Amino acid sequence: MATAYAKCFDPTGARYGIPTFPWKYAPDGYATRRQLRKKGLRPGGQPIAAQLMRRSKRRKAGCAVAYLYWLELAKPVRPMTSRKWGALALAMLARRTCPVCEITYSYCLPTSLGMCLLCANDADASAYDIPRRG
Repeated sequence: MATAYAKCFDPTGARYGIPTFPWKYAPDGYATRRQLRKKGLRPGGQPIAAQLMRRSKRRKAGCAVAYLYWLELAKPVRPMTSRKWGALALAMLARRTCPVCEITYSYCLPTSLGMCLLCANDADASAYDIPRRG
């Protein structure tokens, strides 16, 4: 392993408190949340077993971290019930419905505006007293 990975290699956990490995060099038996989900598993309440680290210019600490969980302690994903499907459908309906004009669109509305594009344009026009054509 190159010296560039030396800061990220701490298999005993002496430096960071938990075993730390360089990005893409995790030993067998560990998996991230996404990897567990692909296999139909979830962490199931187990503590974080290890972490992966890589350098990042975007992060304040200078390192990006991904947490790892033991595969043998992972539990199967809970199945979706009819009530969960119903709650999910209502939540998606709320994301597609404009609170101002109450029109339901076929796409999720932008959260930055809090309303549909037509209502946002009307709000901008009235804020600047721009006469609307119509």
